[in-house]
Amino acid sequence: MATGRTHRPATRSRGIPEATVARLPLYLRALTALSERSVPTVSSEELAAAAGVNSAKLRKDFSYLGSYGTRGVGYDVEYLVYQISRELGLTQDWPVVIVGIGNLGAALANYGGFASRGFRVAALIDADPAMAGKPVAGIPVQHSDDLEKIINDNGVSIGVIATPAGAAQPVCDRLVAAGVTSILNFAPTVLSVPEGVDVRKVDLSIELQILAFHEQRKAGEETAAGDGALPAATTREDSADQGPDGDVPAVMPA
Repeated sequence: MATGRTHRPATRSRGIPEATVARLPLYLRALTALSERSVPTVSSEELAAAAGVNSAKLRKDFSYLGSYGTRGVGYDVEYLVYQISRELGLTQDWPVVIVGIGNLGAALANYGGFASRGFRVAALIDADPAMAGKPVAGIPVQHSDDLEKIINDNGVSIGVIATPAGAAQPVCDRLVAAGVTSILNFAPTVLSVPEGVDVRKVDLSIELQILAFHEQRKAGEETAAGDGALPAATTREDSADQGPDGDVPAVMPA
């Protein structure tokens, strides 16, 4: 079976914009739901609504994949599932290690969506000697002293960091030195990595703070409206930092 160390997705070499890549998992999630309901075809409008984007943007995104649909029919659901899965590299096995098996790390280990999306949790790693050998989600936790050997033995190129902030950078450095080239970081800190290593950061506290901002804004508008003042117009562009082509960047597809 192929591993992540020997096969890489072709998106960058084919010139697909990063903003489009960030939306592909949203399309795949919507298409998978349609496939499970045995829906054979879908229009760009229907699929765009299910993915939360506009149809013109969806058609442009799919043009990068060479998919244009059929006029009057739409897109073939099963073919698009395969095409997007292939583009994202999900038609092969991607072994993943999770480092830091506290509450968050354990929750990630127990997440059932990894296997169905092309990812296999190859190992769980923690620095606490008391955790060594303890099964989490049916996988025995291994000590961080063996991190490099674990990475090499399993051909791992994707690592998940769920450690406290202070431990994240040293763990990151060891992962990179061992050959990991993609990292999903849940630690509340910014990681420094060399060129050629990709990092995706997920910070739940930041997302909650953004929601708190919007709640405060809505409360202020309601107060202003109650006082007879017209609330300031808001747009999607006002509401969050934008991606490279004016889109709100995805944080973590479900």
